[in-house]
Amino acid sequence: MARLVFGMNQSLDGYVDHLAFAPGPTLFHHFVEEARRQAGSVYGRRMYEVMRYWDDDHPEWDEEEHAFAAAWRAQPKWVVSRSLKSVGPNARLVGNDLEVAIRELKAERDGEIEVAGPNLAHSLTELGLIDEYRIYLHPVVLGHGKPFFAGPRPPLRLITQDLMGEDVIRLTYVPASSPDSPDGHHR
Repeated sequence: MARLVFGMNQSLDGYVDHLAFAPGPTLFHHFVEEARRQAGSVYGRRMYEVMRYWDDDHPEWDEEEHAFAAAWRAQPKWVVSRSLKSVGPNARLVGNDLEVAIRELKAERDGEIEVAGPNLAHSLTELGLIDEYRIYLHPVVLGHGKPFFAGPRPPLRLITQDLMGEDVIRLTYVPASSPDSPDGHHR
C-alpha cells in the first residue's frame, strides 16, 4: 500500500512561495533523488500548472535541473481538477470522488506518493488520507502568502528532524494517531 506524503518548502512564518525562495544545491539534489524514487505525485490544478515547467527543456538548466526534469517526467501524475479537460504526458485526471480515487490509488500502488499543494493537502487531510508531512523550513520570513496548512493544522507527532544543506531543516510529522510515532505507541 502506498503512503501519501505532503512536503513543501516553507518560510519561518509558515508560508510556501516558490518565487520568494528556492532550495540550494544540496536540497535540490535531495528533491531530485526523491522524485526518482517516488511512486508518483498527486496535484491540484494550480500546482500541476506550476510544475508543467518541467515538461520542456530550458537551455539555461544545469545538470541537476535536467535530472529533476527527467525524474519528474518519468513518474506518474494524478491531477485533481474540475476545470481541466486534459493533462500532459504521464498524467491522468482524477474524477469527482476524490476520496474513492485516492483510496484506490493508495491500495493499488506501493511506495511514496507525493501530495503537491496546500489546498489539495488540506482536502486529503480532512479525509484522513495523508500519512506524512514534511516541512522544509527555510530561514526566510515572508510576512504573507499561501500557508503550508490551508486549514486547521491536524494533530501531528514529530518523528524526525534533519539538517538539509547549510540552513534548511526538514521536519517530518505523522498524524498524532499514527502507529509510526518514534516509540511505536499511540498516545
